[in-house]
Amino acid sequence: MNDDVTGQQARALHVFDMDGTLLAGSACLDLSARAGYLSSVEEMEEAWSRGEIGHVEFYDLLIPLWSELTAEDVDETFEKAVWIQGLREVLADIRLRGERSAVVSLSPHFFVQRLREWGLDYPFGAGVEIGEPVVADKVFVPETKVSVVEDLLAALGLEEDRCVVYGDSSSDVPLFQRFTNNVAVNASASLLPFAHVTYEGLDLQGAYALGRSLLGDRAEGPMHP
Repeated sequence: MNDDVTGQQARALHVFDMDGTLLAGSACLDLSARAGYLSSVEEMEEAWSRGEIGHVEFYDLLIPLWSELTAEDVDETFEKAVWIQGLREVLADIRLRGERSAVVSLSPHFFVQRLREWGLDYPFGAGVEIGEPVVADKVFVPETKVSVVEDLLAALGLEEDRCVVYGDSSSDVPLFQRFTNNVAVNASASLLPFAHVTYEGLDLQGAYALGRSLLGDRAEGPMHP
């Protein structure tokens, strides 16, 4: 858990998946396109989704393909990515209400953490680095999302009924099973049976309004901390 979490006071916690929820496609595909290996990695992701290769093996195959990428490449890929509308507005509103936001993703932490610049409080992602060997214990799996959120709630002193999770795919199933305050955002069929409420649309503010309703709060206008 990040050192800057402990001791923080918060009214609630909003936890977002990234790929497919906040970001069209995935960070891995966007970075691979930048590196010139899009088609190869699309095939890898399909094999990954079918369970033919594991999470660690996926990154073992992927990281060497990114060997020529620089920090500037990653920055430009992040800025040019197709993000859901209303993301910055939602992050700003969460903070104005005295609440906290987190993104927990299977994608690389070095990509997720760039969302701090847009107002995200807590980024979590796979601890892989370009040019470095993959450390198995630092690769996230779907169940990792649950333990990360549980630890974050404990550090913030929040009960689980003050947490809302947002996701879109099978990798979010363990999180949706664990936390009943959940919002499926443009979700795949594999997640829908576990969803409390669902949102279909292009603006995160719509999904966020549903999340606020699960907390029993009005979505209009920020509360004063």
